[in-house]
Amino acid sequence: MDRRRFIAAAAHGLALTPLAAALSACGKSGSWPEGMAEIKWDRDTCVRCSMVISDRRFAAEMRGGEKNVVFKFDDIGCAVFWMRDKVKDYPWLAESATRFWVADIASTGDKWLEARKAQYIGGRVSPMAYNFGAIAYPQAGAVDFEEMRQHVLARGK
Repeated sequence: MDRRRFIAAAAHGLALTPLAAALSACGKSGSWPEGMAEIKWDRDTCVRCSMVISDRRFAAEMRGGEKNVVFKFDDIGCAVFWMRDKVKDYPWLAESATRFWVADIASTGDKWLEARKAQYIGGRVSPMAYNFGAIAYPQAGAVDFEEMRQHVLARGK
């Protein structure tokens, strides 16, 4: 058997094994909502502060505009300031059609919430010290997106 046939036969046989199926799933981790770009943990950086996105409880992402531009953040506070500071450059940031996700603080980067509909609890230690974590349902002491946004902007970082 020549080399090409051997490699093709080996590849065909490997493709049918359970090990190959398991290894093929290694390329993409996490469950990403429809339209959300995968965040490559410990490699992608926050578009605002340039820190590596590694704490899966506080990450956020925005996507929109004609070109479906993606912005990734290590902290919801960075996303809030980015929206305020870049709306002139990217007018679509203010549009309701802009997709905006935030990690559920109780997850490990596998549960995502719509940032504008999420509730936020303070007193958490977040990567950039804005200290808000997103939760899906209201609970005592939680605030909505707009109130969290006002708290973050009042800090002025």
